[in-house]
Amino acid sequence: MRVVVADDTALTREGIEHMLEAGGVDVVGRAGDADTLLRLVDQLRPDVAVVDIRMPPTHTDEGLVAAAHIRTAHPDVGVLVLSQYLEPSYALRLVQDHPEQVGYLLKERVFAASALVDAVQRVHDGETVVDPTIVSALFGRRRRDDPLGTLSPREREVLGLVAEGLSNKAIAGRLYVTERTVESHVTQIFLKLRLDEGGDSHRRVLAVLAFLRR
Repeated sequence: MRVVVADDTALTREGIEHMLEAGGVDVVGRAGDADTLLRLVDQLRPDVAVVDIRMPPTHTDEGLVAAAHIRTAHPDVGVLVLSQYLEPSYALRLVQDHPEQVGYLLKERVFAASALVDAVQRVHDGETVVDPTIVSALFGRRRRDDPLGTLSPREREVLGLVAEGLSNKAIAGRLYVTERTVESHVTQIFLKLRLDEGGDSHRRVLAVLAFLRR
C-alpha cells in the first residue's frame, strides 16, 4: 500500500511516517501544506493520503478542503484525515459527499501505531472509519426526526461500532456475542433504516451516514 502523508509539523509528519513504515506501509510522499499535498497526489496517485485537518496558510480547514478535492479528482485514492479537535461536524462534512474510502481520527489515536495502520488499511479497503471518541459523543445527542429512533439500544451500539470501521467479527469480539448475532443486528439496522438495496459494504456506509447526520 502506497501512502502520502501531509502535516505542517515536521516532527508529527516524521512520526506518522515511521509508524506507517513499521506497519509495512510504503510512504511515497510527504507534504507540509495542502498545495504540495495535491501536487503529490496528482503525480504519485497513492492508495491513501493521510492529511492533517489544519494546515497553512490559515490553519483552519485546508486539509479538509484538500481531502474533498482528492476524493473528487481521484476517487480511487482514499483519505484519512487527522485532527486534534473533537468536531463531529467535520467528520460528517468529510463523508457526506464521498462516503467511501474516507476516515476521520483524532490525533491522540495516532500514538497507537496499530490503530493508525488499521485505519489506513480500512480506508484503502473502501470502508468509512470514524474515531471512537466522536462515535461516543454522537451517542448522547438528541435530534429531531432521528432516523435511528426505531433502533433498539443494542442495534444503536452495533451501529456505533460499524461507524468506527469494525467488521462483524470484530464487533462480535467487542460485545462478547457470536458473529451470527451481529449479522442479525446489522440486518435489522439495514431494514429499519430502509437500506435494503445494494451490497452490504455500501449499506454499511449509508448506515454510518445516518448515524453521523444531525
